Amino acid sequence: MTLSTFSRAGFVLLASGALLGASQLAAAPGDGTIAIVGATVFDGTGAVPHVATVVIRDGRIVSVKPGTGAPGGARVIDARGKALLPGFFDLHTHWTPAGEPSTTPQIATDYVKSGVTTINDFHEQPESYAPRREWLKTLVSPHVNFAARISTPGGHGADWGDQATTIWINTPTAARAAIETLKPYKPDLIKAFTDGWRYGTAPDNTSMDGWTLNALTDAAHKAGWKVLTHTVTVDRGLVAARSGVDSLAHDPQDRDMTADEAKAIAATKMAVVPTLAVYDPDKNGPARPDDPRYRQSLAKFSHALHNVKVLFDAGVPIGVGTDAGMPATPHGSSTLREMELLVRAGLTPAQALIAATQTSAKIMAQDGDRGTIVPGKRADLVLIDGKPWERISDVYKVSRVMIDGRLVFGPGAPALPAANRATHMPATNVPALVDDFEKPDGRSALDTLRLETGDGGMDRSLEITQIVPRADGGHALQLAARMAVKDGAYAGFAVPLTRGSVQPVDVRRYTGVRFDIKGPGDFALRLNGLEGSWSAPVKGAVGWTSIEVPFSALQPVKMGNRAGRPWSGDDIVQIELGGTRPSGQTMTFAIDNIRFY
Repeated sequence: MTLSTFSRAGFVLLASGALLGASQLAAAPGDGTIAIVGATVFDGTGAVPHVATVVIRDGRIVSVKPGTGAPGGARVIDARGKALLPGFFDLHTHWTPAGEPSTTPQIATDYVKSGVTTINDFHEQPESYAPRREWLKTLVSPHVNFAARISTPGGHGADWGDQATTIWINTPTAARAAIETLKPYKPDLIKAFTDGWRYGTAPDNTSMDGWTLNALTDAAHKAGWKVLTHTVTVDRGLVAARSGVDSLAHDPQDRDMTADEAKAIAATKMAVVPTLAVYDPDKNGPARPDDPRYRQSLAKFSHALHNVKVLFDAGVPIGVGTDAGMPATPHGSSTLREMELLVRAGLTPAQALIAATQTSAKIMAQDGDRGTIVPGKRADLVLIDGKPWERISDVYKVSRVMIDGRLVFGPGAPALPAANRATHMPATNVPALVDDFEKPDGRSALDTLRLETGDGGMDRSLEITQIVPRADGGHALQLAARMAVKDGAYAGFAVPLTRGSVQPVDVRRYTGVRFDIKGPGDFALRLNGLEGSWSAPVKGAVGWTSIEVPFSALQPVKMGNRAGRPWSGDDIVQIELGGTRPSGQTMTFAIDNIRFY
């Protein structure tokens, strides 16, 4: 069965319902004055660890003073024998249901338990930012920076998503226009996919030229957004540095970088976030030494380790990120593993800790607010049993975690709220009319942004959706597509039932879906949910015809090796319609008046 973009990868995006801004629960001021007494403070500034009392009020650090005295009336946390550090950063994550864990509240919880208090999420479509930020207000979670995704046509990140998820550009004019379209969504940073190298294991994707990347970074900086870029080769790293990129989102690994190349990057002030954890060749357990893919992974990882040290020695800022959410790269624990791998690359434990705190905060221009333990900073803190500046493996011994001055994990912390124990937002209801294509702003009747759900890959079916007038009055949506030259070429569109497909909808009060369709051939109606998709065949005609599809006609769609689950109707996020045609052929249809009945 041919899978749409939703089932191939959009399902990964949408079912995650992930995330997030800064947690209101975590952001609420602490209860009065708190004194952390007796801890050995590693403050992230480069100072020698020292025993001190850290006083917190209204979510901020008030004082850091030697000794073990606490001000009168303060609530005391006895931290004798423990290490106190700034909360950790992870500057490269993907909150998807393909990750470990697979659901948003559990992902948030695992970061908190690992002492990770600020992350960048590189996975979400801008339309989902507002509902995700609202969802976050019900969760104990790290602070989350949302990255808007920009790539090239056929580029990495554009090979599965439509332009509602990853904007495609290939000229400076298009780069500047992309930044303008993003301003209403208020992203926290830009992720530019500028390197199409596929690690020598598949044909390369397209790459972004220097003129376009320079225009993109210039426009993003004027909007106040940092730019991190997917770049995994030395030469493209140099292009990124010359183009004003703030940080690479990976470490170059196609070859060893020379000292002169590292110095050239250092001169531009660009940083690097290596994500060694995702490339660790041994993360899946023992492998056969004679396995060609394993040997190739070893060689690339050797380049990556070498390049981290060369870059660090040249003065390039090194941050911490993991690409967590990718296979065998679990959320939370991978951030701690990344620090171990930085030490393996040649950094000292103290340098790895600074990379995860102060330097990562500087990369995101958040160092005025967090990343070090000094008066005035946000009280995002982690207590550890051990001395991780001497033994980096001690970072796993997390004892307590504070976010915005509130104890959220460890002895004395309140139980996690119900939202953290759920797997998704509570379902809502929607009116019967989903879309009649009459709104002048181009959005659905439910005020959601329609998605083109064509097939993925480098060779994609080309589709155009547009609103057209009906001869008998009103308007309809028309889809025209030229199918890709491959088996199972697919084109379609989806109407999210809630903004960004984040909050699920309970449709059990209805019996099915009704719509008008014009266009010959076979099509499929799909209802996409957080935990599966369900499909029914639809027969089109030359003229307009009204179709009713009862929910009882829907059959589960198999997702990879996972069998579809029976229909429940309590977690639906989209209605999708599309079809398959032979390679190279065209497909055209129009649709109107989509509603539940």
